[in-house]
Amino acid sequence: MLLAVDIGNTRIKAAVFEGSTLLDQFHFNNSDLLNELRFILNKYKNASKIVVASVGNIPKKAFLEFENQVKIHFISTNSNFPFKNNYLTPTSLGIDRMVLASGAVLKYPNQNRLVIDAGTCITYDFIDEKDNYLGGAISPGIRLRFESLHNHTAKLPLLTLETIKAQNSESEKIPFIGNSTFEAIYSGVINGVINEIEGFISQYEAVYPKFIIILTGGDTEFLAKRLKNTIFANSNFLLESLNQTFQHKIKND
Repeated sequence: MLLAVDIGNTRIKAAVFEGSTLLDQFHFNNSDLLNELRFILNKYKNASKIVVASVGNIPKKAFLEFENQVKIHFISTNSNFPFKNNYLTPTSLGIDRMVLASGAVLKYPNQNRLVIDAGTCITYDFIDEKDNYLGGAISPGIRLRFESLHNHTAKLPLLTLETIKAQNSESEKIPFIGNSTFEAIYSGVINGVINEIEGFISQYEAVYPKFIIILTGGDTEFLAKRLKNTIFANSNFLLESLNQTFQHKIKND
């Protein structure tokens, strides 16, 4: 039994796996790491390994408490991945993006793949059918766009996806012409994100006529039903990829 831990900038996602089967998952703030790990390992006493991928600022020594209880493995840029990294600055490529690319290669072999991770940032990662990681793009996610408008202007309110739901504006039809400040921000941010994603997909289609699209991240459910393109939507793809990457590492080290 394995515990996969994905440490983001402010939030942590974790999942317990038995082989390739996801048994349970958890979401919590970075500040709650130790208490949550104690809870999970107490609940799943048969967990013998922890695999960690981190883009946050939590140091490895934070896991020292559990070294006598489980074996701890950290995925890094030097780990064994099932693709060739053609990024111009390979050591600067985020470990989360590398894990997602790894999962795409292992789950969808011999295909061109575009992985879109819609979270704090929206990242695009492309791996061709010969398993070459070519690169991608990074842009602000939905929450960052809302916060930027609020924080860098004098009077614009702070919107969140939660406020949109509360005001019954979560229908699939997004206002094109906002007739209030609320709707104008909603239209600008959400239509902007959707048009950006669709635009990137169109650019890839011009070069690669056939490829699969994997959408993941915290805003997966919200975006998936609003995108026109056929996609594989899986909000747990990073945790599943982390488990698969670890299994690949064990087999090939």
